[in-house]
Amino acid sequence: MHLEQAVALVTLPSARGEKSLLASPWEEVSDHLADFPVADSFRSRLLGLAWRDRSQAGPGLLIPRCSSVHTFGMRFELDVYFLDRNGRVMSVRRRVPRGRVLWRRGATAVLEIPAKEGGEFVPPST
Repeated sequence: MHLEQAVALVTLPSARGEKSLLASPWEEVSDHLADFPVADSFRSRLLGLAWRDRSQAGPGLLIPRCSSVHTFGMRFELDVYFLDRNGRVMSVRRRVPRGRVLWRRGATAVLEIPAKEGGEFVPPST
């Protein structure tokens, strides 16, 4: 599904009271969190998907207890999903190039997914 073709927009309040608009297909990500590998060691949390080729990145990486990520050492663009404590998407940054630092106040987990050419989210196969 292409996210640009979303029909409805969902407004989610942020921790500061500002509004952010997210397309409704973002909810698909929350439904598939169990399908992603989890960064559970210091090394896996620090490196994330850095220094890997796109073919080695798999479906992506879920980083729990996290509200910020970097893209230093990335060999491909990422779609970064900031999640709240219930696993719902708070904010999304698409096609993030290398050499960036991203954060989201109130996020409790981050999902890094290799950016697709068309910007579509494709749930990992189980």
